[in-house]
Amino acid sequence: MATGGAAATAVQPWRALLAAALESNAHLNHSSYFQLATISVNGRPANRTVVFRGFQEGSDNILINTDRRTKKVEEINHYPYGEICWYFTESWEQFRINGRIDIIDCSTRDLAKLQQREKSWFASSLNSRLQSLRPFPRLPVLEEPSEDYQLDPSTGPVDSFCLLVFEPEQVDYVNLKGNVRFLFTSSHSSDQPANVWQFEKVNP
Repeated sequence: MATGGAAATAVQPWRALLAAALESNAHLNHSSYFQLATISVNGRPANRTVVFRGFQEGSDNILINTDRRTKKVEEINHYPYGEICWYFTESWEQFRINGRIDIIDCSTRDLAKLQQREKSWFASSLNSRLQSLRPFPRLPVLEEPSEDYQLDPSTGPVDSFCLLVFEPEQVDYVNLKGNVRFLFTSSHSSDQPANVWQFEKVNP
């Protein structure tokens, strides 16, 4: 079993593979979409497609924008763990990323987290931001909603906008073209300021 670098700024082996997959599949619009699975309050699995919004600065954490009124936010509040499944159709690579999810919304008190939420809000397109103004998700449609939503581009995050910060703890990587598979696992150490990643090659 090999060990990856521990420094927060070091590029971990799994992230280097992910960066290469993103680059080689960049011409495909769907390469920035992945599935995020959580556990619902009744113990059943829940899954949906979300958009990759980049990495949190100075870390390997994955950023996801969402609406705080959605079921997934309720599920994460109940059980703050999930798994990403990300398949790249051009290079035949799959990343299953297991980890803990932090919710940053309008009720968050940490100033640095609120600044990250604001940064993610303004990094999104105006059309994406307008999604946060739509009616409450999953409620019955009593009348057809107006599509004429207006939002000042300079306006900060609305209350329904929520940022999810996914902290990877385990990565299962498979390359079907090369018929190779690696398992990456992070561990915390009292004498290390950042996660230490270990990895091993296993049978596909």
